[in-house]
Amino acid sequence: MKVYPTSKIRNIALVGHGGTGKTSLAEAMLFNTGAIKRMGKVDDGNTVSDYAPEEVKRQITISSSLVPCEYRDHKINLVDTPGYSDFYFEVVGTMRVIDSMLMLLSATAGVEVQTEIVWQDYPDIPKLAFINKMDRENANFYKVLDQMKDTFSDNIVPLQLPIGAEDSFKGVVDLIKMKAYIFEPGTGKAKEEDIPADMMADAESYKEALIEAAAEANDDLLAKYLEGEELSDAEISQGIKEAASKGSAVFVFCGSALNNIAVTSLMDFIVDCGATPNVNPLVAGKDLEAEPMTAQVFKTIADPYIGRLTLFRLFTGKMKVDSVIYNASKEKEEKIAQILIMTGKEQTGVPELSAGDIAALAKLSSTSTGDTLTVKSNTNLMPPIDFPVPTLSVAIEPKSKGDEDKLSGATQRLLEEDPTIIIKKDPETKQTILTAMGDTHIDILIEKLTRKFGVDVITREMRIPYRETIRSLVEVEGKHKKQSGGHGQFGHVWIKFEPNPDGEFTFEENVFGGSVPRQYFPAVEKGLQEAMEEGVLAGYPVTNLKATLYDGSYHSVDSSEMAFKMAARIAFKKGVEAAKPVLLEPIMNVEIIVPDAYMGDIIGDLNTKRGRVQGMEPTGKMQMIKAQVPLGEMARYTIDLKSITQGRGKFSMEFSHYEEVPAQNAEKIIEKARQEKEERDK
Repeated sequence: MKVYPTSKIRNIALVGHGGTGKTSLAEAMLFNTGAIKRMGKVDDGNTVSDYAPEEVKRQITISSSLVPCEYRDHKINLVDTPGYSDFYFEVVGTMRVIDSMLMLLSATAGVEVQTEIVWQDYPDIPKLAFINKMDRENANFYKVLDQMKDTFSDNIVPLQLPIGAEDSFKGVVDLIKMKAYIFEPGTGKAKEEDIPADMMADAESYKEALIEAAAEANDDLLAKYLEGEELSDAEISQGIKEAASKGSAVFVFCGSALNNIAVTSLMDFIVDCGATPNVNPLVAGKDLEAEPMTAQVFKTIADPYIGRLTLFRLFTGKMKVDSVIYNASKEKEEKIAQILIMTGKEQTGVPELSAGDIAALAKLSSTSTGDTLTVKSNTNLMPPIDFPVPTLSVAIEPKSKGDEDKLSGATQRLLEEDPTIIIKKDPETKQTILTAMGDTHIDILIEKLTRKFGVDVITREMRIPYRETIRSLVEVEGKHKKQSGGHGQFGHVWIKFEPNPDGEFTFEENVFGGSVPRQYFPAVEKGLQEAMEEGVLAGYPVTNLKATLYDGSYHSVDSSEMAFKMAARIAFKKGVEAAKPVLLEPIMNVEIIVPDAYMGDIIGDLNTKRGRVQGMEPTGKMQMIKAQVPLGEMARYTIDLKSITQGRGKFSMEFSHYEEVPAQNAEKIIEKARQEKEERDK
């Protein structure tokens, strides 16, 4: 692949709900440029962009994939993105490096959830739309067009009209040229004809809307248009180009990606009118070639065989092989051995890269997703990429002892590749917790651990870090006495236990007359602290406790620190059992953002989860519900929220405080803990 100048590069993301045909469209574009000899199919698992085994198995895009096409002496950098919410972070990374979006919609399903979300999350990125699957049963271009106009505030303007639908779909009317194009299925080739007579009235009506959109993009053209003057074809084309480039209109195409119908006309428009790298808001107004070399990493691929691949966009300057670059985010230098053009999983080396292009670097030692790569004299960092926060957690553990050591290294590689996951060891529950975007995301990560890194992992329910505490004051005796030849062991204490709402643990001594010598006080405190790690109800740590050592006795020969530590533990167990112990649960501050239509359902669901709604407030076009909910009820909330809102809601939570568990819930938790202990003891 040759090196292209900035002016001949187009960076465009294929975006839309799962199943709209993004991967099939990329396949058709590659075929039309001669990059592949035959089009692969998602169902057959042989497409260029969906190459990972997990994608082939599920027949969905999981990871964004770079698929460059060389067409009419231009380079179109297509980025095929996932259409499922669990992998939305891949879309977020991609949005940093493209200049426009091609939104795919199904002619049968219309505007779907993920299309809505990405459209609304990125209002300022120029968009084109392609109504795909016109050859499918129940395909209806005009119905989808109306739905787009009802859903989005953008100026939605058809640039093509379909000729036929379902089985009879055979081509499109081009409203710029006012000609019909009949396509030979599968070839991408078309025959030009006159517009069918029964479509002429519609074509002229939509042509007028197209001219108006073109005029609105340019002040001079608008003035001419409003004065009633006729715009020339060249002026209309110029206005359309300006409107597409700055996003003042969303031009709508239609076709069939799978049968390669009307794909070439879309490609022609991207080359002729698509947004160029120099209009990207991050570099607008700059001389891209004259600026210092600046790039940003948007994706990392960690592979045990080929090593780490770093995908980036070069925003300004030039990059050359065998040069040294500076990672300004990590303040470290990196050596460039190769610059790689990725086409799916295939790699082609190039000697240099122009500003605006997207490529990959191999085996960088310190660089990770989001980092800025530049020259040492340039201190400006690119803005960070704001990836979504994961919300679904499970515990993971190796299937066998032999995998324990490998798990740590393997999870580290996953973290390099995926900017949204969190993996940490919970010091309380002793579990390794994996937090990801959803259940499918977790399934994929588990499969990757096995396939890529050879670590078999099982998942378990995340243990909730409950606590135990007491509700009354007691005074108890603890005596440890042992005689087994030679020195014995003797420790004897009287301790008062009482609730301590304002602190986790307070120890005081109030001993008179030396009944317990001062040197044993620390041992008593240490014994209590150790005993507090496991309560009497369900084995959870004890908190909010005050203990006062006020009496006891000792033996001049047999007493020791160990003996008094043991006496304190005995007193603790007796005292907590007698002081009305209760179970405490963590309560979370939860913020849920949903469309208005789902407010009632969300509040009703929170009530079933023992949640307390604290308030509601508008946030943009959405509503934010603030609530306090027990953590034990939130374990699967990512899945519940997705189900209730059809994927339109999101939430975040943070720890607030501990609160007593209602008696009926506490009984279940205690019984479950008892059963788990019995299983472990076996």
